[in-house]
Amino acid sequence: MAKIVLLQEGQAVPFEMTTGETVIGRHPECTFQINSNMVSRKHAKIVKKGDQFVVEDLQSGNGTFVNGKKIDGPTALVHDDRIKLGPILLRFETPEGAAAPKPAAPKPAPLPSIPAQAVETNFNVDVSEGEEDTSTIMGTAERGTSVFGKLEVNPEAKLKGVLEISRALAGTADLNSLLPKILDTLFNIFPHADRGCVLFNDPALGKMVPKAMKHRRAGDDETVKLSRTILKTVLEQKTGILSADAASDSRFQASESISNLTIRSMMCVPMLSLSGDPMGIINIDTQNAFNQFRAEDLDLLMAVAGQAAMSYEQANLLVTAMEKQKQDKEMNIAMGVQRSLLPTEIPKPDGWEIYASYDTAQAVGGDYYDVFMLEDQKRVCLAFGDVAGKGVPASLVMSRIATVVTNVMTFVTDVQEAIQRINHQMCTRAVEGRFVTFVLLVIDLETGEMHIANAGHMPIMIRKTDGSIIEFGEEAVGVPIGVIDEFPYDVLTRTIEKGETCVIYTDGVSEAMNPNSDLYGVDRLRELMAASQGGHADELGKTILADVRKFADGRPQNDDITIMVFGRK
Repeated sequence: MAKIVLLQEGQAVPFEMTTGETVIGRHPECTFQINSNMVSRKHAKIVKKGDQFVVEDLQSGNGTFVNGKKIDGPTALVHDDRIKLGPILLRFETPEGAAAPKPAAPKPAPLPSIPAQAVETNFNVDVSEGEEDTSTIMGTAERGTSVFGKLEVNPEAKLKGVLEISRALAGTADLNSLLPKILDTLFNIFPHADRGCVLFNDPALGKMVPKAMKHRRAGDDETVKLSRTILKTVLEQKTGILSADAASDSRFQASESISNLTIRSMMCVPMLSLSGDPMGIINIDTQNAFNQFRAEDLDLLMAVAGQAAMSYEQANLLVTAMEKQKQDKEMNIAMGVQRSLLPTEIPKPDGWEIYASYDTAQAVGGDYYDVFMLEDQKRVCLAFGDVAGKGVPASLVMSRIATVVTNVMTFVTDVQEAIQRINHQMCTRAVEGRFVTFVLLVIDLETGEMHIANAGHMPIMIRKTDGSIIEFGEEAVGVPIGVIDEFPYDVLTRTIEKGETCVIYTDGVSEAMNPNSDLYGVDRLRELMAASQGGHADELGKTILADVRKFADGRPQNDDITIMVFGRK
């Protein structure tokens, strides 16, 4: 008959499974009752299916392990399998397996030597809570006024430990490899440590999550169990915790927490940031009954954890700086690409002056302008736009409208038809909320006749020869490009007389602000144009830009500033 054998305190207590289902747990109703706080009321069950036995975990708090591996579903058992329920060890036996000849017992292997690198395992950390958490704190180590603890306590050992971990982590920028290196170094500093783990705070989950784990001996139970009481104390009080050997201390005969965790001694310390906030914790433990951790070990671990936290922050800052450099390089490339969409050289037709300037608030922007001669070389096309928003999203829309305008004006020179096609193409694959205020002009260079369509932009300002300023086309401003397909835009016609100068600008000019948050305003622009002598587009354009910057008085630019000035000599 198959049976399970309880292995506890050097004794083997057999239990024959006489029924088809054996429930194991702490509750008196269980088929096989185990009196331990680390075993759930109904922890696991073993079911006979034909000639085979299967063990299954019943959603226990500390899990069920078969031969050191945690099971997630029904798992078949064979003779001599080891079943572990929390800290309780069982052996599964069958009559067939017991009758088979047993191989000669090997000689006891010597204790393994301390490896230079601990064995890395899966991140299996179990935090006991509720009635399962009865851990008792044996001692604490305050961090004092420094992340390294009280430096006057055992300074030689602290200095050696800090130097050792600093040397091990020097030049490490990979955060994924840095935390295991911390554990490797700690195992060298504390040669009797058996298991260790590093937990870091995850703001998204709102709790500590395991980031690295080391185990000195492969094949042992890889689970590292932590007491929620200890974890909470470490994080809230920013102090190190030492739990001594509860199994041999008469004060804790009623507490099974530490002894049932199969931990003779453990230390848990916070990793504090430069601001003093806990970013994570380091936990190491030993099962060596003859080499327990002591108060000076805890104080040393506090010092080493302080250096480890600083190394982690430095590596994190280095990674951030490298990412920033990469982003800056990519933005510089994007800026170069966007600048290439603007005209490299503005035409200089006889009898006319044309000036344009583009100054982005960020590396790239959403303003746009273009000036080019039409195929007959008798007319010039001026396109001017402002994409809603700024930065990278606006720059992508800007690049698209630049391409659309070039393609349309290559085959269509009539302003009415051209703006309809431009609007249609931008509406076809429009990005929600990314419309473009736009002005399209075609000027006959011989007669000065200007045909203009305005799609939601400010009216152009014209300085007449008598110095008066008019805003032309205000009554015919349509909706922005990319909002309503097939919108019937109006086209106005006006002859630009000799000596007249026209200005088109984006709201980065009129809405520029000074340190008092006052707006530059259209009235100031109008007064500046009226005070100019007229006739020189480049001089007026540079004067406007200089006046805007003077008004801002050092306040950072909050929007793209683009102007286009053109006039007839």
